Amino acid sequence: MQKERDFKKQEQKWKEYWEKEGVYRFDPQKEGEVYSIDNPPPTISGRMHIGHSYSFGQQDMIARYRRMRGDNVFYPFGTDDNGLATEKLVEKENNVRMFDMSRSEFISLCQDTLKKIRPEFIQDWKDIAMSCDFSLNYSTISSHVQEMSQNYFIDLYENGRVYHKDGPTIWCPLCQTAIAQAELEDKEKESVFYEIEFKTEEGGLTIATTRPELLPACVSVFVHPSDDRYKKLIGKKATVPIFEQQVEIIADEEVDMEKGTGAVMCCTFGDVTDIEWFYAHKLPLRNCLTKDGKLNEGAGKYEGLSVEEARERVVSDLDIVSRKEIEHTINVHERCGTGVEIIPTKQWFIKYLDLREEFLRLGEELLWIPEHFKTRYMNWVKGLRWDWCVSRQRYFGIPFPFWHCSGCEKKIVAERSQLPVDPFSEKPPESCCGEVLPDENVLDTWATSALTPQIVQSLTEKKVFPMSLRPQAHDIINFWLFYTLARSKMHFDKLPWERATISGFVLDEKGKKMSKSKGNVVDPQKVISNYGADVLRYWISGTKFGEEARWSEKEINSGKRTLNKIWNAARFSLSHLEGYSPSERPLEVEDKWIVSKLNRTLKQYKEHFENYDYSKARKAVDHFFWDDFCGNYIEMIKSRLYDQKRNPDSAKQAMYDSLLGTLKMYAPFIPFITEEIYHEYFIEFEKEKSIPLTLLPKEGDIFTEESLMDEVVEVMSLIRKYKTEKSIPMGQRISEIVLSKEKEHLKEYIEIIKDTLRIDNIRFTESETEVQI
Repeated sequence: MQKERDFKKQEQKWKEYWEKEGVYRFDPQKEGEVYSIDNPPPTISGRMHIGHSYSFGQQDMIARYRRMRGDNVFYPFGTDDNGLATEKLVEKENNVRMFDMSRSEFISLCQDTLKKIRPEFIQDWKDIAMSCDFSLNYSTISSHVQEMSQNYFIDLYENGRVYHKDGPTIWCPLCQTAIAQAELEDKEKESVFYEIEFKTEEGGLTIATTRPELLPACVSVFVHPSDDRYKKLIGKKATVPIFEQQVEIIADEEVDMEKGTGAVMCCTFGDVTDIEWFYAHKLPLRNCLTKDGKLNEGAGKYEGLSVEEARERVVSDLDIVSRKEIEHTINVHERCGTGVEIIPTKQWFIKYLDLREEFLRLGEELLWIPEHFKTRYMNWVKGLRWDWCVSRQRYFGIPFPFWHCSGCEKKIVAERSQLPVDPFSEKPPESCCGEVLPDENVLDTWATSALTPQIVQSLTEKKVFPMSLRPQAHDIINFWLFYTLARSKMHFDKLPWERATISGFVLDEKGKKMSKSKGNVVDPQKVISNYGADVLRYWISGTKFGEEARWSEKEINSGKRTLNKIWNAARFSLSHLEGYSPSERPLEVEDKWIVSKLNRTLKQYKEHFENYDYSKARKAVDHFFWDDFCGNYIEMIKSRLYDQKRNPDSAKQAMYDSLLGTLKMYAPFIPFITEEIYHEYFIEFEKEKSIPLTLLPKEGDIFTEESLMDEVVEVMSLIRKYKTEKSIPMGQRISEIVLSKEKEHLKEYIEIIKDTLRIDNIRFTESETEVQI
């Protein structure tokens, strides 16, 4: 072995080797239990970020363990490359705006851009040593996936779970598309609470609002039925200032009497409560907003102004009773951070609110790691208010397989044989009384991503659904996990997976969220270039599922030291194993001790991995490797190996077993260096072409004298401390060490201590003045 390790050269070599040899390729003919992983398809919206490497690295450690456990691991790789995130990337890469181009031109540009950037994007995942079968791959915009997505959507339509209707829609003015409830994020924003006076027959009625620009859309004023201040006004009319429309004053128990003035205007639409009141009280519809977030003709002289501009102008035109600066929570679109509006549009919905109790039941059945993330899912399901809006007013996505008759509004469904179909370029299967027009929307990308278990099942004839594992980050529990579970319930009436592992986020060293604006973002590509993927993966393995990880240069350096230690320990071991052929043989006591420690560690390691606690598994290996193997055992056997005494072949066999066991246990975490050392020597005896294809050792019995040898190790530690205190070099021979009579039960192990620490004589005494140790 080389003295210095060239990690860049080695990592490139093994990436090419794994691909060429098909090391991670799924074999449907292989015997053994199939362990199937519903690997999250990363969105092509740039390069892999540190959060990706963290989350995907964690799941890969599970995949590698299961493979070395003996399972037949089904681990395909896909990319989510349609929808808003991809469109935004294409606009940025090509310096264009979607709405400035024709639909066909923009779709063509998206396809060309993806073709150019997809290989480099996928390479990022190969660079962190993802052990996926990259030959089993899919794209959510491929014709195959489009056919599947359209087919399953037609199934829902035919089963009465899809409807198309006009109504209030959550709308992003920047992206100019409808979005679903799951795509909302809460954002704290500074604002002003304005108190505004409406006129009534009884005099003034003061309402409080943060959105005076919505006055032209006001359709009623609500008060609490028990509020004595307003009881006499219930059922009467109020006149909206500036716009002069008269609206009814209505009682509703949802009104918070303590908030503001206790009287609130209802506009169509300011928030979700407005929607509920709109339906519950059959209110008229007055819309004052355009799809790009400006005021329309219903706003009179304010037409064409942005929401912010209109608010400023309306406030200046009003006689404001009072104003109060506040900080409150608004809903923003999670893709772009823009405050959303609610406007009336016609959209496609998947009906699922009636399945709420079933979703809760399935959430209880799913095995959650960590368990506490189940609460987030359950709260989300309990808080669902709307059916799933799945139509998007964008270009690059999977088209709805429908046409509409302009005469009778009949929906014409594509024939299954036409799929995948683009209604813009293909003819409908039938004519109607009027002009037949294509549906202009595309499916929400989550509606297709929610079918990943079915998509990957289509890649193999082997049964892999329901799947074994769904690994993902916690921020998409409300998206990908919930939607996939919902689709599986609606189509198959079962859970899509046995368990879900949930990853946390990566924070900076101070525990702050990373962002480009703060300049605290860590680039995983740079980490790999500077230290290697093994060091990055070692850092990843230091935290559990569900935990937020703080980026730490200290931990990166710890990983670097560990890899150097492994390399040097292997160099020492293999220099003595050269020409040695492993075999079963009687072992000396210290050799039995290290093998016993190995067996104990293997048992702990497997128990931790079976509980999906890879972090504890790695720490168990660290302890064995650093303390037992390097810190003690190698020191014990050096004189036996160099001087060829006291059965050196026994030491070589124990060293062989211990180093190979260490490499195998480390292999899920640091695959490159373990592969390199495996090929230096062990491949000749293990026969498998790659260490991840070998099986973990079976743990044997615990050595009955292990505890006595532990005492010997403790005595040697005390002697080393004594030498340090006396400024005696560790390698310097000592003529005599005096031990307490209490340690005389270790007499038969004295030769081990003498050989290890270069001591000529050890004697025991009861005299406290003589005792050195």
